Amino acid sequence: MQASIRWTPIKTAITLAMCGATLALTPAMAQQAASGSVQQSAPAAVQAGDDFFGYVNADWLAKTEIPADKGSWGAGSALGDATNERIVKLIEEIGAKSPKGDALRVADYYRSFMDEATIESKGAAVLKPSLEKIAAIKDKTALTKALGASVRADVDPLNATNFNTENIFGLWFAQGLTDPDHYVPYILQGGLGMPDRAFYLEENEHMSRIRTAYQAHIAAILKLAGFSEPEARAARIFALEKRIAQVHGTREDSADIQKANNTWMMKDFASKAPGMDWKAFFHSAGLGKQQKFIVYHPGAITGTAALVNEVPLQDWKDYMAFHTVNHFGSVLPKAFVDQRFEFYGKTLSGTPQLSPRWKRGLGSINGALPDAVGKVYVERYFPAEAKARVQQMVANIVAAFHKRIDQLDWMAPATKKEAHEKLRTLYVGVGYPDKWTTYDGLEIKAGDAFGNMQRAEEFHYKQELAKLGKKVDPTEWCMPPHVVNAVNMPMQNALNFPAAILQAPFFDMGASDALNYGGIGAVIGHEISHSFDDQGAQFDSKGRLRDWWTPADGEHFKKASAALVAQYNAYEAFPDLHLNGQLTLSENLADLAGLAAALDAYRTSQGGKATVQADREFFQGYAASWRNKQRDAALRNQIKTDGHSPAKWRTYTVRNLDAWYPAYDVKPGQKLYLAPEQRVRVW
Repeated sequence: MQASIRWTPIKTAITLAMCGATLALTPAMAQQAASGSVQQSAPAAVQAGDDFFGYVNADWLAKTEIPADKGSWGAGSALGDATNERIVKLIEEIGAKSPKGDALRVADYYRSFMDEATIESKGAAVLKPSLEKIAAIKDKTALTKALGASVRADVDPLNATNFNTENIFGLWFAQGLTDPDHYVPYILQGGLGMPDRAFYLEENEHMSRIRTAYQAHIAAILKLAGFSEPEARAARIFALEKRIAQVHGTREDSADIQKANNTWMMKDFASKAPGMDWKAFFHSAGLGKQQKFIVYHPGAITGTAALVNEVPLQDWKDYMAFHTVNHFGSVLPKAFVDQRFEFYGKTLSGTPQLSPRWKRGLGSINGALPDAVGKVYVERYFPAEAKARVQQMVANIVAAFHKRIDQLDWMAPATKKEAHEKLRTLYVGVGYPDKWTTYDGLEIKAGDAFGNMQRAEEFHYKQELAKLGKKVDPTEWCMPPHVVNAVNMPMQNALNFPAAILQAPFFDMGASDALNYGGIGAVIGHEISHSFDDQGAQFDSKGRLRDWWTPADGEHFKKASAALVAQYNAYEAFPDLHLNGQLTLSENLADLAGLAAALDAYRTSQGGKATVQADREFFQGYAASWRNKQRDAALRNQIKTDGHSPAKWRTYTVRNLDAWYPAYDVKPGQKLYLAPEQRVRVW
């Protein structure tokens, strides 16, 4: 399920969508850019009815260049950079004092990452203990134990739509799909160094070029780490990864939560996925006493287990060695960093320049100590009055959803009752979590960037393991407060709106209600809508996977959804590549329903008065919040792997709202015009 708002497809750091990637934009500059972004500045040749994204953002698009260290750049990334600058100054202030506890951990982690001289002096020697353990593997039993010891809590299929891990399998700890009261470990497919199976299996010139570059990258990393015959080893590693990719589910399969609902007991693994000593694997993973699992990708788990048995031991050892080095490349000497960027930055994303080290340091610390950093940020930069105003907007938009549900003539009373109950019990976190995570027991050593990252990952994994056997916390956040994003968590029936997104151009205490409802209001509506999109609608008010729709209601919803799939399938990004309406359906539904509800809430907040000028301002605020430019490689990557449509086409959902047509005098014959009966109406 696509549950977060997400602005950029490149996953790393402290900016968008726990993602990010250099334009050094100060908060004041971000504010100025935001205030100017909604001015109509399109040339006469661009008509709102032909390209609403280009119409509203024409001036920005003409004047803006994507920073050299990024694959994309837009409203969210500008705000993310401004937020990052604030955070790094806070960390430097902390370091200049005599911090203790988590504040000291933050300061020491960041300083160690920034200490390139020490990292260079240690060289590849920091890898030695890890690589020696792999070299000592003598048989498949020892291999299975090593694979188990390597897994981490590094995926999140529902809240972050993060399915990618270099470890053999991904683990996620959350409440059960049909048991909202107990945590359970989910086991997912993993083991690939590229984003998705498509990169290994699709036969076209673009993917072939990427595969060649990836195999060369494997060889280069092995050579830097001191391995003999790096090219031959790389060929065998790539061949193994291709076989893993062949047993993986597709990205569309991963988005189908019904296919993920597979409960296996510990004893089932031996018969359903032969080829591995599963007891040894789970014991090494700290799960030896766990009896119940949810197997998210059963085909991949079965197929990968068979490969553990079939593929020669040395190939697996080389594979583990490569991924160990590759994974920790950001805290190794410059040669490793540059090589990783050569492939993951330049080749995969088309990004010409590596980000400054301070930004990469923030990305690393965001992964290691997210709540510690977020708490410092909130204390300085998130005023109570902003929280109060956003909470009122949330209440207004929830009320608009209640009203829209009441007005649906196609929905049965029983279905409406459960929909209302989902809204009534919805937990909405604004700004920051009710309870902060602390890092007592995590050892952060000055001058040990590699060890700090390694220990932080192990610490986080132990934190997640410790959830097993405890009562589920429905108010737990999955996103730190200093990230420019928002999220719907369907199993918790909860929303998070981090403090960092509650800034211009999405939310501005000094802006008009029309702009704020078109900006953050649409974001709020989007996240609420996820509770009723094609995936969220499968969960009831307690977060239990359950069909609470009457057959007739479900059929109507599927028909409307199919129309939206077709609408997005028709959009052409490149002559050889259209958008994938099925892959992006959840997000497209949330965009559509969220924008409609935000407009309703805005009008209600104004006493029910609707004017063409106010509607224009609302829609302009929406389109301006999605201003974005992407490099071709990054755009192709997003279309193939991301459940979010690219920004331009997300803006086009306005064509499904009746109010947009008179606001911009859109007429038949224009490219975005839809006859009233063709406009998709769901909620």
